Amino acid sequence: MKPPIFVIGSSNTDMVIKADHLPQPGETILGGIFFMNPGGKGANQAVAAARLNGNVTFICKTGNDIFGKQSIQLFEAEGINTRFILSDDKNPSGVALITVDKNAENCIAVASGANATLTPKDIENATAEIAGAAIVLMQLEIPVNTVNWVAAFAAANNVKVILNPAPACELPEAFFKNIAIITPNMREAEMLSGINIKDMDSAIQAANIIKQKGVATVIITLGDKGALIVTDTITEMITAPFVEAVDTTAAGDVFNGALAVAIAEGLPVLDAVTFACKAASISVTRMGAQASSPYRNEIDF
Repeated sequence: MKPPIFVIGSSNTDMVIKADHLPQPGETILGGIFFMNPGGKGANQAVAAARLNGNVTFICKTGNDIFGKQSIQLFEAEGINTRFILSDDKNPSGVALITVDKNAENCIAVASGANATLTPKDIENATAEIAGAAIVLMQLEIPVNTVNWVAAFAAANNVKVILNPAPACELPEAFFKNIAIITPNMREAEMLSGINIKDMDSAIQAANIIKQKGVATVIITLGDKGALIVTDTITEMITAPFVEAVDTTAAGDVFNGALAVAIAEGLPVLDAVTFACKAASISVTRMGAQASSPYRNEIDF
């Protein structure tokens, strides 16, 4: 039996326009290409992990609407266990509006909907299974108090918690002691550390400040440069493979899903991050969020 991975987080429907450039305030851009994809950081990470042969259970809350029902069908088609997904009769499913420019950079606005109503009480009936997981992977598109509650429960049951602290927000100091691995990008690392990251030395300084909060392993993702790993015994940069990017929308989510699979399988952190960088590099060569996630046989590892 493959080691169980629980992904707890958001599910959105992404409405994407690919345009020449990102609009400025008050600007209208014509001539873009529109498409609609399933998204949400939690869902993206769950799909990424499942496609890489992870044994994934996903917990989220959707609206009782067409977007929510379609999302569950898609998760099941990916082989994800959906029995703990909840439906909210009062709030719609989450929606993200995404613009992608010709350089593959993006800007995103999210209406959280039912994601914002996921509470610890909603997760209580899954605690027996969570206690037997190898990894719990979470993000911050659901309420922070819910993430904090799950992290404390998992840590008390010796389950490793990976936190992707996105989108960036202030976190209580007591939160960090229950996190085994934290994976901020550069901007999130700056917020968590108070350090302006402008080079490798400042990135290492930021990682060490975050580590001092109580996290054993800090992994700062640095886009096409790769990822910086800082632990008690390791300070090392893993270089990302060079590719021609067309859409970076879900690269971080693919990285985190891949990392969860590799850590659950017992790979050392350097190998796990190398695996995650390879998966993320493939994803940016494709359009879409979940649609861009690679399968295990695509990664030479």
